[in-house]
Amino acid sequence: MEKSRAPAPFPSAAADPPAVSPEFAEQVQALQAATRVLTGVALHSLDVLDGVITLPQFRMLAVLAELGRTRSARVARALGLDASTVTRLADRLVAAGHVARGSDPRHRSVVTLDLTPSGQRLVSAVSGWRQRELSRIVASLPPATRAELVSLLDQLVTAAGEGYGLAAAPVVPL
Repeated sequence: MEKSRAPAPFPSAAADPPAVSPEFAEQVQALQAATRVLTGVALHSLDVLDGVITLPQFRMLAVLAELGRTRSARVARALGLDASTVTRLADRLVAAGHVARGSDPRHRSVVTLDLTPSGQRLVSAVSGWRQRELSRIVASLPPATRAELVSLLDQLVTAAGEGYGLAAAPVVPL
């Protein structure tokens, strides 16, 4: 049986950040404001589900949409949760018909999880809403700004480091 490992911690911010220029501080504040907007889009996207599932449950569905049928221990690592917490989340999602629980024929003690068509519809509904809302926001920007946006965001993602904010480890098929 696969042992659950704690996910690699996110790099922590320095306790005492170095003195920065006013321009740098303004850039960081602008990024914090953008983070609030993007977080708002993510949270509001769950409104389309009318309270059918909670944010932690949706996170599990999103991970399963990314990973496909996989071991529950892998889901726990990807979410940074204990195996018992994933089991409780899965129990609720299985009961609601959004997740199917199975086993690995090679290792009967291994529990697998997979999205059902219902779970796939929930993830699609949320993803579709997010796509439309982000499209609305981007469309309100001047064309020259939209052209710069892709380059700047690509640079930001590169600066954050490969895989930042994604599942804790590379996806390994069953």
